[in-house]
Amino acid sequence: MKPLTLEQAANRIMVALDYPDAMAAKQLMMQLEGIPCYMKVGMQMFYAAGPDFVRELKDRGYRVFLDVKMHDIPNTVKGGSNSVTKLGVDMFNVHAAGGSQMLKAAMEGVRDALNADSKLEMPTVIAVTQLTSTSEQMMNEEIGIQGAVRDSVVRYARLTKEAGLHGVVASPQEVALIKQACGEDFKTITPGIRPAGSAIGDQSRVMTPEQAFAEGTDYVVIGRPITAASSPREALESILEGLM
Repeated sequence: MKPLTLEQAANRIMVALDYPDAMAAKQLMMQLEGIPCYMKVGMQMFYAAGPDFVRELKDRGYRVFLDVKMHDIPNTVKGGSNSVTKLGVDMFNVHAAGGSQMLKAAMEGVRDALNADSKLEMPTVIAVTQLTSTSEQMMNEEIGIQGAVRDSVVRYARLTKEAGLHGVVASPQEVALIKQACGEDFKTITPGIRPAGSAIGDQSRVMTPEQAFAEGTDYVVIGRPITAASSPREALESILEGLM
């Protein structure tokens, strides 16, 4: 991987705002002010703080990945996609396991929103393949999908691309396979990122930021190693220094 500038490195890091309320998240935002990273708003935060919190992030100049993992009947996902596109998020995701019709419906919802308001911009729409907390044993014995995790991930990635979406969420361990199957322009967003020395926690398939970018990923999602650090800003700056 070629060395990155500070801005380039920050633009490719998504900080997971996994907080119970907006006040805690705003404290982190103040500490990270001036670093042009993505902010990932997951289910806990979105359910607690709602669309207004996303609007505030946008007003502060952040790009927002809305990580709500839509998975429902096609018409419902179409409506959800329409709503979050109108909200102005830069990226959001659905579950690839919902199937091709649901994935296509998600894009229909996006296009309907764009056609209704020319001021809106196309968000990056991605699909979740297998969660990074999913081990092969869990996938085989509990979820009921046989075979290797990597094969399931690549199959979902191909399905996602064929449906017209822009990329997938996957473990950094599958990035090279996804790029080989779907092309270099097909985006990969990789959680399960742990800087050297960090606790793995509930993740099963992990890499350091440097390793993930060396594999060719486009974005990395980092939560607790930054948000739970005694100094989140120093933690993020240390990660950025390792990429430059």
